[in-house]
Amino acid sequence: MGYRLIIFDFDGTLADSAAWFAVALNGMARRYGFREIDVAEMARLRSQPNREIMRRLRVSPWKLPFIAAHARKLAAEAASSINLFPGVAEMLRRLQGRGVKLAIVSSNSEATVRKVLGPDLAGLVSHYGCGASVFGKARKFRDVIRKAGVAEADVLSVGDEVRDIEAARKVRLATGAVTWGYANADILRAQRPSALFETTDDVLREAGLCGI
Repeated sequence: MGYRLIIFDFDGTLADSAAWFAVALNGMARRYGFREIDVAEMARLRSQPNREIMRRLRVSPWKLPFIAAHARKLAAEAASSINLFPGVAEMLRRLQGRGVKLAIVSSNSEATVRKVLGPDLAGLVSHYGCGASVFGKARKFRDVIRKAGVAEADVLSVGDEVRDIEAARKVRLATGAVTWGYANADILRAQRPSALFETTDDVLREAGLCGI
């Protein structure tokens, strides 16, 4: 409670990019030689941690930087078709309006994040840490916190995947997990985050703002 800075993940947390990702995934699988999956298996993988997903898809670790770079390129091309989740715009406005600093740490590019947000919402975000490697968000968290000039104890990280929780814990941050993104609620709950959010109002409540 009383956080001075909230760091949001982007895809699956603020932006509803699941439909785009589902279409793009098998194309990337063919390009980079990992296993293609159908809709049913994709749904089952939502209950697995990220490293297990990589293992099941037979993704070679050394290919991850190339896959991530290609995914950023595809996301940039599709940015105009990706929307924010309902309630996200109002949540960001209310948080920033009450003096909470906002940051976004994402594997996506800053240009794509800004395009999906639109200029008004993008202007509410004080710090961007984009282009993070798949398991490299902790370093981006540290950079954003340093630039924001706040203590780790005053920061909440909000994401939708196990890797978001793991990265935040490396930096000793409070961890918030949203249930509307890529990972399902059970796998997120099993990680014992500081808070589990089922709606954007839950985020506002954790920040002490709901009803204000």
